[in-house]
Amino acid sequence: MSNTEVFQKGTFGYDALFIKKHFPNTFILSKGNNQVLITPELQGRVMSSTLNGSNGSSFGWINYDYIESGERSDQFNPFGGEDYFWVGPEGGQFSVFFKPGASFDFSNWKVPSAIDTEPFNLVRKTNTEAHFQKEAQFTNHSNNTLRLKIDRTIRLLDKTKSAELLGITMPKNIQAVGFESENVITNTGTSEWTKESGMPSIWILSMLKSKDNIVVTIPFKTGKEDNLGKIVTDDYFGKVPANRLKVSDSVLYFKADGKKRSKIGLSPKRALPIMGSFNPDDKILTIAQFTIEENQFDYVNSLWKIQEHPFEGDAINSYNDGPLENGEQLGPFYELESSSRAADLGPTETLMHYHRTFHFTGDEQQLKKITPCLLG
Repeated sequence: MSNTEVFQKGTFGYDALFIKKHFPNTFILSKGNNQVLITPELQGRVMSSTLNGSNGSSFGWINYDYIESGERSDQFNPFGGEDYFWVGPEGGQFSVFFKPGASFDFSNWKVPSAIDTEPFNLVRKTNTEAHFQKEAQFTNHSNNTLRLKIDRTIRLLDKTKSAELLGITMPKNIQAVGFESENVITNTGTSEWTKESGMPSIWILSMLKSKDNIVVTIPFKTGKEDNLGKIVTDDYFGKVPANRLKVSDSVLYFKADGKKRSKIGLSPKRALPIMGSFNPDDKILTIAQFTIEENQFDYVNSLWKIQEHPFEGDAINSYNDGPLENGEQLGPFYELESSSRAADLGPTETLMHYHRTFHFTGDEQQLKKITPCLLG
């Protein structure tokens, strides 16, 4: 019997033993039954979290088969994880995923090793907080080298702190776990990052377990398109079908069942610093809260082509996994993603972006009381 068989698959205890087996430096932040699983070998990645201890549900999506296989790709290693650090943009003339001169084809797309396979250095750790650092450099598609230092701090947030940060009154019979990643980049080079050389962004991705009835809910700023632009970008992988995306007066709903590969995004003029999802079968409300700076509209554009407007990209995204054309599928999972503004930093200057994840469970009527306060 393997160690993981002590716990049922789907529990936090199972995931903790599984990840520690393959990444021995993995550790847990904990306060009572609230726990967060972190792997320094994978860039200080939060692999999962729970609000009910080792036997409680594990919220992050983990690619068990790929990790177990021991395979490693030069292109991309889809380990999974509930909060991990990338650098944008993905496409365009300032992309750090395509080498200078390379065409924007999937065969040329490569996640830089510094944010894919290289470890982040653990600087300090307590029971509820861990701080990582990484020195890195990226050469973008325009052949400009960006040198930077990454500081990444993960904090476990208890029920009281979660309610305070979200500005809500927490019902007594609701269980909750929260954590935040505070992500800071510093320009360690000798040149300023500009619209001519390329300005990177902090990009945080959260991979969560999909299910037939899960719906992502995203409130947005209302106003005329003449002033704020279109409400949602819904054609990343072809137009999202109408039965998978509904846009109301101030909230949009996006199906996260892991059965149709699709992605949506909101611009900084439309985005609010919050989005979430609800799993009615298991009565789990998930909330993501993140940095959206007022009156900052330069966000990197990640479309896979040379762009006329490389800094008119999205501030937030949601992705629903699904089968590829050949029938293969990575997940199923869905993602809640946030990005910082484009970093127009001079030497030694810094930019910070936080991304917080909260999970709530309990009586459905009580969950319905707090949901409108958060998501409209």
